[in-house]
Amino acid sequence: MTETTVGERVAAFRRQRGLSQRELAADMKRSESWVSQVERDIQPIERIGVLRDLAAALRVSVHDLRPEALPEPDTATTEPAINDLDEVRLTLSGHPTLARLFSPATSAIGTAGIEDLAGRVDEVWDLAHASRFADLSTALTELVPQLEDAVRTTSQDDERRRLHAMRARAYQAVAVAFARQDEPDAAWVAADRAITAAELAGDPLDVIAGHFRLAHAFIRLRRFDQAEHVVTSAIDVLRPSAEAKDAAPELLSLYGAMHLVNALVSGTEGDRSAARAHLTHAGAIADRIGEDRNDYNTEFGPTNVLLHTVSVDVDLGDAGEALDVAARVDPSGLSPERQARFFIDVARAHAQRRHVGEATAALLKADRLAPEHTRTHQAARQCLDDLLAQAGRRPPVDLTDLAQRAGVR
Repeated sequence: MTETTVGERVAAFRRQRGLSQRELAADMKRSESWVSQVERDIQPIERIGVLRDLAAALRVSVHDLRPEALPEPDTATTEPAINDLDEVRLTLSGHPTLARLFSPATSAIGTAGIEDLAGRVDEVWDLAHASRFADLSTALTELVPQLEDAVRTTSQDDERRRLHAMRARAYQAVAVAFARQDEPDAAWVAADRAITAAELAGDPLDVIAGHFRLAHAFIRLRRFDQAEHVVTSAIDVLRPSAEAKDAAPELLSLYGAMHLVNALVSGTEGDRSAARAHLTHAGAIADRIGEDRNDYNTEFGPTNVLLHTVSVDVDLGDAGEALDVAARVDPSGLSPERQARFFIDVARAHAQRRHVGEATAALLKADRLAPEHTRTHQAARQCLDDLLAQAGRRPPVDLTDLAQRAGVR
């Protein structure tokens, strides 16, 4: 079958499996017309990830579909990836302080102890914004049990409420870390705990912030209906207060951030009009605020709206528009994580236009800013995979070096 086209091979293997085009489309979570276009070689398959998914659905190898594709990694000799969050996952498992149910105690944690814990919560968010996952894991593994124990042993109501607020912020940092490391099941658990802690702290806006983290976990799980439900519920609740002339910037930041999440969901699902509408809403909210802020660690503001516009444009396949917007962006005032994600999206846009050199340069910028983020993020790894395929047998040295550091090949 090596003399046939990719489309002809797909059609032949599909028939061998006894599948209809509709059944194959369902397995791929694509439309029947997409399968038809692939088989007629109208729709080329440029992304290695899509090719691998198609090969898996047909129960053949990538080389059976496209012999010139890159060799599959040798799993027998490839080092397993180190998961920096294993200890945090164990911390998240089960009841946070089970022993306290059997040996309750009270203590006066005191102002000094409260301030120390508060400072450490701030530190974990600094690590989260820098995507320093190894250091973040160490800090959270120690901090979360201490917060859980403190909130159960203090005898002061005001201390307890403040500790619940710290718990909410700490669990949100846990959720962020797991979502970025593509472990959304754990992110879901952490976000849910953050929501409960925020309610016990008496902070409704922090409850909304927990929903923001939960929505990102659902996006990573590809449960877009749940993500949209969570975000839309929050938008509906915030809308009356957000439309008031004297709306607080903290509330507006969360309101705008939720519209950005909905834009991501719509862009991923290919709903161009809905994605544009949410970006427009978010842009109007950012204009009302008038500056880049970091309320509830959302980094919402005019610049972040532009960054999300680039990301959504890439998801919609509008690479030219993405690069036009990117040319107007100065992300330097945002966190290393946000800057790195911006350059990852710029690289994805260049990859869609088969600009291997420009895409590689953008990924290298991301890697310099936040190496742990860039080397573990699903979008960056997929982009590296696509660029290696586009470059053929003689990829640029910078590209192969980065791919090796990321464990892509």
